[in-house]
Amino acid sequence: MRQPLVVGNWKMNGSLSLTSELLHSIENGIDDKISSSVGICVPFVYLAAAVTGVSGIKLKIGAQTVSEHVSGAYTGEVSAGMLAELGCHWVLVGHSERRMYFKEGNDVLVLKAIAAQKSNLEPIYCVGETADERKAGDTFKVIESQLAALLNNKEIDLSKVVLAYEPVWAIGTGLTASPEEAQEVHAFIRDLIKQKAGDLADNVQILYGGSMNPSNAESLLQQNDIDGGLIGGASLDAEAFISICQKASI
Repeated sequence: MRQPLVVGNWKMNGSLSLTSELLHSIENGIDDKISSSVGICVPFVYLAAAVTGVSGIKLKIGAQTVSEHVSGAYTGEVSAGMLAELGCHWVLVGHSERRMYFKEGNDVLVLKAIAAQKSNLEPIYCVGETADERKAGDTFKVIESQLAALLNNKEIDLSKVVLAYEPVWAIGTGLTASPEEAQEVHAFIRDLIKQKAGDLADNVQILYGGSMNPSNAESLLQQNDIDGGLIGGASLDAEAFISICQKASI
């Protein structure tokens, strides 16, 4: 049985004081009734404070992106080895905002995932369609295209990848896919993995990442192929985030 996983993504938000206060509140709220794994991905500049500010038992820290390069003349980039040395566990790869604003393509994203795995980081690999792509009936086509490079690369260990379906039209808009719509895409993703990796697909965690919040989390998390959430805005509110973790543990 797949263990539920809830990961917060603070995006470009926070401060040193908020990092300390919010992580303390979240970690204190993770009691024995919460069986899901829990993570928070914070901005690069707060990673050291985040890692030293939590026990690493109840709550694991992650980064929001990573370089595909090991080292070299890449000013401003941060390598997987650096993140691992800090004590990171997770790293987001291919978040829709990275794809959209920083033009990160599928080939580069797979290299980032490989770099992460080589440094023993667990990549959370994101896929999702825009509103126009959904209206055109291209959701499955887009998802398959985004996953193809990952599933076809022999350097990727699929047993150590978490996938996240984040419909772009539902990120930060207040909109969300219905439980049935989300489940349909999650089941499609699992079937794609099964075609490449057989029964391993049954163990791959697939998160939903489109405006999940305390009011819609339970209905989404009850779906067979939704194994948790990649949480944006609600992860900046300790009470809301803990509520989602509790619902993932039911």
